Amino acid sequence: MRFQLTEDQRALRSGVRELLARRFGPEQLRAAVEAPGRLDAGLWRELGEAGFFALRLPESEGGVGLGLPEAVLAFEEAGRALLPGPLVATHLAAAEVPGAATGETVVTDVGGCGLVEWLSAADVVRGDDAGAVPLRSVDPLTPLHRVPGTPPSPWAAEAPGADPAAVLLTAAEQLGSATRACELAAQHARTREQFGRPIGAFQAVKHLCAEMLVRTETARAAVYAAAVTADPADIDTARLLADDAAVCGARDCLQVHGGMGFTWEFEVHLHLKRAWVRTHRTNHATESEERLAAELLAGSG
Repeated sequence: MRFQLTEDQRALRSGVRELLARRFGPEQLRAAVEAPGRLDAGLWRELGEAGFFALRLPESEGGVGLGLPEAVLAFEEAGRALLPGPLVATHLAAAEVPGAATGETVVTDVGGCGLVEWLSAADVVRGDDAGAVPLRSVDPLTPLHRVPGTPPSPWAAEAPGADPAAVLLTAAEQLGSATRACELAAQHARTREQFGRPIGAFQAVKHLCAEMLVRTETARAAVYAAAVTADPADIDTARLLADDAAVCGARDCLQVHGGMGFTWEFEVHLHLKRAWVRTHRTNHATESEERLAAELLAGSG
């Protein structure tokens, strides 16, 4: 069975990539890192005008009228560009919160782990954020607050289940980061020379790049398939594979770059830090693992 993007889907992906390259390229990324916690309201509105937040709203309600597969492609590009902000929360609120679909309103939510992203920049918070206290985030482009109290274990019966769409769109962002890390590693391996040869000629570096590609493409197949089926088990699988591809891929990319990958001039370390933060969004990966384990046990019975 062949699974290929349609011409319209490829055009959508290209359009989002071009928009982000123009409005959030390397210079804007560096500027955002140097001024953490500030959300570009103009960029947010431009995303709204382009239909980023209203992709899945019916045309009769002022949306684009597309589906989950198209939203996954857009969020993959956002992850690739390290676009900051509560993108998933605002997208999911497009049908309910006035102004969210057009980018006039920034929406965030209280995650299953009690974490709130971009609380100070949000106009609307979904969930109870009473008493939220700021945390020092490992990712300079994702300010965090934690709601007091110990949330239930993410695999406990009383734990609220995460919105499957939020899980999948987060996986799409992770896929975008994994793809970009793979590109950066391959580019550096071709151009960086040691002992008179590109470092990509050495077997150890070849293996790192090959493993990154395998993880990324495996995650891509899972994420795209879950976008089509919308099956909860497929979404959980996609989330686990995308988390692994993003975190391990960024680590391997750092290894290929050596010490330069940790400097502020390079974006590699930012992909690792963002990937770490995303793994704690929409509860925790353990919830997906437990659901998949329960389904396997039920199926074997």
